[in-house]
Amino acid sequence: MKLDELTSIVVVEDDAVIRAVLEMALTAEGFTHVVSCARGDEGLETIRRRKPDLVLLDVMLPGVDGFAICTRIRTLPALSGTRVIMLTARTQNDDIVRGLQCGADDYVTKPFDRKVLMARIRAVLRRGTLVASGADFDGLVLNEEGRAATLDGEELKLPPGEFRILSLLVAHRGRVLARARILDAVQSGDKFTTERTIDVQIANLRRKLGRWADHIETIRGVGYRVKP
Repeated sequence: MKLDELTSIVVVEDDAVIRAVLEMALTAEGFTHVVSCARGDEGLETIRRRKPDLVLLDVMLPGVDGFAICTRIRTLPALSGTRVIMLTARTQNDDIVRGLQCGADDYVTKPFDRKVLMARIRAVLRRGTLVASGADFDGLVLNEEGRAATLDGEELKLPPGEFRILSLLVAHRGRVLARARILDAVQSGDKFTTERTIDVQIANLRRKLGRWADHIETIRGVGYRVKP
């Protein structure tokens, strides 16, 4: 599974036309987990709930402005891995400095070029892409193309659902992933029905991973992470 297919993005933009353009552009680039909000307060609640990989954030929003949302994101441990790109018509240097001081990873001014924006999105996301296909992480090697996994040179017999969960956790190691986030990302051909199913899949993975299972940490009441 490509990283694009696992990446969760929240767009917070009050202009309906720009919001639609962003949704279409992201979908065309292969990002399949995109939700959008028109209000700042709605956007903040969505971000808290979904714990996305990336937020595209306007500044001038009804309800709560983008600076306040970005500041709030940076105070929540569960969102420590969330990247933020501010996308706004406010072009003054003071505004750019304020956005970056609030914790934004990048600041893009409107009007924007679609290709440039997509390149900057991928550049920001690469900062959080911690494991490439074929990389060795303490003896664990994942081959995304072949959907194969080996540990200390021995093949692991993993069904598709378990492989997708392990790949997701390893690709985002160090970041806590909520059960709902994992469920949303991995249900494809396999039809998971509840978040409890994720717990069962994790338990199966731990049995098969042996010593490597110690890398998978349960975050009580939230979800799981692979320790950095």
